[in-house]
Amino acid sequence: MAKDKTQYTCSECGGSSPKWLGKCPHCNAWNTLVETVAEAASPSKNRFASLAKTAEVTALADIDATDVQRTPTGHDELDRVLGGGIVEGGVVLIGGDPGIGKSTLLLQALDSLQRAGLKTLYVTGEESGAQVALRARRLGLDGSQVSVLAEIQLEKILATLEATRPAIAVIDSIQTVYSEQLTSAPGSVAQVRECAAHLTRAAKASGTAIVLVGHVTKEGALAGPRVLEHMVDTVLYFEGDTHSSFRLIRAIKNRFGAVNEIGVFAMTEKGLKGVSNPSAIFLSQHSEPVPGSCVMVTLEGTRPMLVEIQALVDSGGPSPRRLSVGLERDRLAMLLAVLHRHAGVACMDQDVFVNAVGGVRISEPAADLAVMLAITSSLRGRPLPKGFLAFGEVGLAGEVRPAPRGQERLKEAAKLGFSVAVVPKANLPKKNDKAFEGLTVHGVDRIEEAMELARSLA
Repeated sequence: MAKDKTQYTCSECGGSSPKWLGKCPHCNAWNTLVETVAEAASPSKNRFASLAKTAEVTALADIDATDVQRTPTGHDELDRVLGGGIVEGGVVLIGGDPGIGKSTLLLQALDSLQRAGLKTLYVTGEESGAQVALRARRLGLDGSQVSVLAEIQLEKILATLEATRPAIAVIDSIQTVYSEQLTSAPGSVAQVRECAAHLTRAAKASGTAIVLVGHVTKEGALAGPRVLEHMVDTVLYFEGDTHSSFRLIRAIKNRFGAVNEIGVFAMTEKGLKGVSNPSAIFLSQHSEPVPGSCVMVTLEGTRPMLVEIQALVDSGGPSPRRLSVGLERDRLAMLLAVLHRHAGVACMDQDVFVNAVGGVRISEPAADLAVMLAITSSLRGRPLPKGFLAFGEVGLAGEVRPAPRGQERLKEAAKLGFSVAVVPKANLPKKNDKAFEGLTVHGVDRIEEAMELARSLA
């Protein structure tokens, strides 16, 4: 019997090569070529031909465009991340570590939508129908009328979608689905790409909103070809430590809403519950101010959140350590250099540890000022005053640059009862603004001014 021809496909860009190479010849990524079975050339028409609709060239002004209709899922935090709810014909890809709660949240959302009168379908490729029913009982979803289909063959799933016409369908997970058109195993690059393409076109043609659950690699990225993220309308990442009860959903891509939006959930015995005031999670409850702690306001999408930055400066050896959790380590090294050069605070022989409380990751540079004040507070052993917060970007020349949407950040701090704020001068609010009552705001231009001000307040 003749051996099937094989080729090597890149898991990053989807390009193919007849032999294995260390580096992909198409995108230059290393160690991404995976062996797949080469498809035989077929004289019949392309299998995607029926999905391609003919269209006329039309002027942009002549196209009748209306705002997309959204269906709330019944979970405010999930709706926030999606941009207001599920969009008809939209395709959502959600990824996250095993056991973090993807299937739990989607089953809860489907049950809420079904109880609101919408037709729903849950396609499970990883569990049997009985296992899904057991989970529903554990979550307290008694009497749920969500339709469940335990199937991994693409053609049967598409036929069921065509026959039942649900308003929303969940495919859990895309890595378990396979098409008969291909001979490669489920989860391979070719199968994932093929099945996702067919399901996406089916969603656009029928108006059914489809949610694809995706596996993640050891590095935390979505498994399969990167083209998968380009096919879908929305990409969500489920984050969080399995040892903690809190979970974060972050929007990485959204054609119908804001990106970098964040939703916060708490894992309970009855499933995932939305957290309406996430600032409470990321603030430690100190009875008295402690050295090395400074609160900042970070922006996650459209939501301002208060996060506590903690720093510990301790005497180090000949090669002191710089370690940061939740913040960029290279940026920490840069801030320590600025602190030494422009503010005269030397940490050259000290170990410096910086942590963002609650497991949140802060990527914006507005945390610079809070990090530097926390480090100085720990080094001197003097706490910052109670109700103190700071934010602002610090440049290499020692200047304090404004943070975007500073007024919103200060309003959130005033609402939560903070009394003193050190911010860039450009972010100072207008005088006599009632929204900032009870909050004394100090504006600074340079890092030396901020340090002097913190010393006088402490």
